[in-house]
Order: sequence, then structure tokens, then C-alpha cells
Amino acid sequence: MRKWALAGLAMQMALGMGASQAAEEVKIGVMTDLSGPDSDMAGAGSVLAAQMAVEDAGGVAGSRKVVLISADHQRKPDVASSLATRWYDNEGVDLILDVPLSSAGLAVQEIARQRGKVVIFATSATSDLTGKACSPTGFHWVYDTKAVANGTAAAVTRDGGKDWFFVTSDYAFGHAIERDATAVIEANGGKVTGRVRHPVSNGDFSSFLLQAQSSKASVIGLANSANDLTGSLRQASEFGIAQGGQRVAALLAFITDVHSLGLPVAQGTFLTESFYWDLDDETREWSARFAQRHNGAKPTMIQAGIYSATRHYLKAVAAADSKDGPTVAAKMREIPVNDFMTKDAQIWPSGWVNRDFYLFKVKSPEESKGPWDYYTLVAKVPADVAKPAGSDDACELMKKGG
Repeated sequence: MRKWALAGLAMQMALGMGASQAAEEVKIGVMTDLSGPDSDMAGAGSVLAAQMAVEDAGGVAGSRKVVLISADHQRKPDVASSLATRWYDNEGVDLILDVPLSSAGLAVQEIARQRGKVVIFATSATSDLTGKACSPTGFHWVYDTKAVANGTAAAVTRDGGKDWFFVTSDYAFGHAIERDATAVIEANGGKVTGRVRHPVSNGDFSSFLLQAQSSKASVIGLANSANDLTGSLRQASEFGIAQGGQRVAALLAFITDVHSLGLPVAQGTFLTESFYWDLDDETREWSARFAQRHNGAKPTMIQAGIYSATRHYLKAVAAADSKDGPTVAAKMREIPVNDFMTKDAQIWPSGWVNRDFYLFKVKSPEESKGPWDYYTLVAKVPADVAKPAGSDDACELMKKGG
């Protein structure tokens, strides 16, 4: 009897020690697209960037060990919701990162809000994440549909592209970026003369581009991304749309899209990003480290942002000496964001990282000096210009001031 009692006590002690050890861990889950259309811009590169941030922090946040896990949500909101619920409720995850696809991001935001857990979005684009769907524990780190519109759509409209026709991906992201770009176009004296919407992951854009071409609008705005964007740009090049006098504006493009298309197709495209590997010595140094571990590929703004977000989160956990979601979120807003990507950025009550952006023009093959040398810097878009104006009207946290 005594033997069984001692055995039971030993088991209880072991379980108690395990629970105590788990309580002292900080667990981060990278929820991303590992095999689909967002896998180049995010995917394994997002996981690597988070791992690099953990390594650079010494594997700890204050006195707590950091554990990193990852999973593929297959760009499906229901899969993302189930995964977030399991991670938060059953697997002790304290932070979820990345979350491609705006509709998946909105679903995960609500789950994190209900549980008081931190979520940081890098790939989800909709400005609603810091607007009407904002959360005390949610953060939008890299870009949103308003910020990129404030760069590309504003620049093209001011440069004479006054009438636009949109080719839009028919889901939350496409609708949001079309809406936000329209507001910017109209604010700069332009107008939208028409639009057509296509299914997500579409294979043939000929009919949509022909409608845009026949509209005679001076600018065809591509309110899509990933494979849909590259497919649209490739077919627009084949149709000779630019040669016919219409401009094609990519409202959300990444360096991996340019790499996939090649400079002969992508040259001359204007795009807005919050990071480019060749901006300065710091961006070049980190990007070289990343590329060495990522088959030579330079990082996207999403992957750089995942590193930035992870480091800032770990600093906040250490400074707060807590991994409680609301406590850490408050500390994250208190501390300015500073790293190779971000300089002295304040985080709004809505969760928006108020950062600078950059307007780039894609180089011609003759201008490029080597692999991944794709962009010419046209202009810096300061944080107070790039900011998602209107969020203070939609987000209750902005009205309350925190």
C-alpha cells in the first residue's frame, strides 16, 4: 500500500513539475501557408525568421524559455480557427504569428480576443484588423490595404492616372484593397470607372483583362495578390496592355512576385513595401543571414516583419516579466519598435505599427546588377502619410485611447 502511495505521490510531483515548467515557457506558433500561393512570400521563410529572432534573443524571454512551433492552415478560415483554438486552449500557445489570408486573419483575431491571447498579423492584409475588428491583444505589423494604397494608388493618380478600372480578387482582401484604394484615388482627384471581380486562385484572366482594356481607363488596378497577381501581370504583358497606353498598377506585390515573373515582365511596375533588403547596411546584413539559410532567397517584407514582431514580443515579455496576453500587449504598445526594419515606430491602441513605407519601381533587366537587385527607390512614404486614416473612426480602442 505504501509503495503505491509513494508511486502516486511521485507521479503527482512529476506532473506538477511538468505543469510548472510549461507555465514558465513562452510558446509561439507560426500559422502560415507552407504549400500554397502565399508560401514564397511567407511560408517556411516566416518560420525561419521567427526562429532567427528566438535565436538572437538567446532562446529566452527574460527568465522564460521560448518554444517555437508552426503549422500550415492551408489558407482556409475554418482550419485557421480550429488550429488557433487548439493552440490557445490545449497546447499552451501564447502568441500566434503571420496568418495569411484576410478572412483567416479576421477569424483568428476573434478567437484571440475571446481568450485574451496575443496575435500578430504579417500576411493578412485587410485594414479591418485595426479598424472595426480591432482587438486589445491584436497587432498588424507589416502592412495593410490602406497603407499600400496610400503609396501606389496615390502616386499613380498624382502622376496623371486619374481614371481607374479594378480587376479584383473576390474575397475579403480584394474587397478591402479596392475599397481603400478607391478612397485614396478619389482623395487625389481621380475616379473609378468600373470593376470586375474574379475567383480566388483563378487560372485565366483574359476575359477580366479584356473588360479592363475595353474600358479605356488610364489605369488598370490589380486588387489581387500571390498567384492571381502574377497571372494577371503575365497575361497583361502578353496582351500588350502597357504598349496600348494603359498603366497596370499592382496594389500589393512582393519581391517574390517580381522574382517569379522576371524583370522583362515586371519592369516598370510601381509597388509599395515596408521593407527591402537593399535599403541600408542593417537590412543587407540581416537579409544576407536570412538568405544563407533560405536557399539564397532574399526576405520579403512579411518575413522581415515576422522577425521584427517576434523580437519585440519577446522584449515585452521580458520587460513585463509576464506572458499574460493583455499585460504583454500593453507593454508592446508602451515600448517603441526598433530594429533593422523599423525605427522608433509607435504602436497605436488599435494594434497598428505606425511605420514608414517605401514606393519602389521595378528595374529593367539592364538596370539590375545581379540576383534580387530588383527595386529602385522612388520615395519614402512617412508613417504619418502611410497610416491607415479612418481607423480612429472604426476602432473602439482608438476612441478610448487604449
